[in-house]
Amino acid sequence: MPTISIQSEIPLETLLHGVAQLDTNHLEQFTRQVLALRAQRRAPHLSHREVELLQQINEGLPTPMQSRLQELVEQQQEGGLTAETQQELLTLIAEVEERDALRLTLLGELAQLRGVSLREVMAQLGLRPTYA
Repeated sequence: MPTISIQSEIPLETLLHGVAQLDTNHLEQFTRQVLALRAQRRAPHLSHREVELLQQINEGLPTPMQSRLQELVEQQQEGGLTAETQQELLTLIAEVEERDALRLTLLGELAQLRGVSLREVMAQLGLRPTYA
């Protein structure tokens, strides 16, 4: 790659004049590197653990479980649950509560990693508490 002689503190205009001297291939390479630098600065850098936590936090209920839960809730509202389906509903509700508790624990760990409160990390992620 060609080199350009520049002073340690230069006006932007001088830098652009130096860049203008690059041939097309080197200008394209330089542009890609500048765009990559801009992307790094704009996007927050997430640690591997933060990525893992975010994936787990955003994991929803499996579709079959969500569908069955919805079906049982509708049946309950219509008053048509048998003792067996009532127990199935209670089991699904317990599992949802366990998942919610785990999600809260993961949010707490993420908050700790980021050095902010749980409320702040929830705001960063656009999450609001739900109340039953």
